[in-house]
Amino acid sequence: MKAQEINSVQEWLPIQKILDKGIIKLKDNSYIKIIKIFPINYNLKSDLEKEAILNSYKIFLKTCSFDIQILIQSNKEDLSKHISYINSQIEKENNQKILELSKNYIEFIQKINKEKKSSSKNFYVIIKNSSKKENIQEEIIIQDLNEKYFKVKECLSRCGNIAQEYDTKEEIKEIISSFLNTRNFLNN
Repeated sequence: MKAQEINSVQEWLPIQKILDKGIIKLKDNSYIKIIKIFPINYNLKSDLEKEAILNSYKIFLKTCSFDIQILIQSNKEDLSKHISYINSQIEKENNQKILELSKNYIEFIQKINKEKKSSSKNFYVIIKNSSKKENIQEEIIIQDLNEKYFKVKECLSRCGNIAQEYDTKEEIKEIISSFLNTRNFLNN
C-alpha cells in the first residue's frame, strides 16, 4: 500500500527533474526557475519614494513579456528559542523592574504567537520557459531562463528589492517541500 501512495504522489507532482540554479524541468517538458525575493519595507518609504517604487514596478511588469508567477508564503514564527533565551537572562537578573518587564514581554510574545499574528513571509517569483519548439537543447532553455532571471533581478532591484537564485538542488527541494507540507509549517 505504501508503494502505491508514493507512486501516486510522484505521478501527481508535475516535476520531472530538478536541475541546478533553481531550475526545474516539468513533466510537460517546460522549465521553471524559482527566484527568492527579499523585499523592501514599502510602508517605511516617503511618498516620493513610494511613487518611484510603483513606477519601477510598472516597468517590471511591462518588461516581463514571459510567464511569471509571484508567490507569497507565510510561516508561523517559532519563538521558543527567543523565549528560552529571555528566561535564561531573567534568572541572572536582580533588578525587579527589568524582571517584571521581561515577564510581561514573554507573555506578550506568547499571546501574539498563540493568536498566529507572528509570521514571516517568503516571496518568490517563478519564471517559465514553455518553448513549443521540438528538439530544443536543454542548455538553450537554461540560458533563456537565466537571461529572464537577470531581467527580473535588474527590474526588481530598481524597486529596491533583492532577487536571489538558488544554487543547490537541496534548496529547491526545501522550497517545494515547504509548499507541499504547509500543515507541518503552520502547526509548528
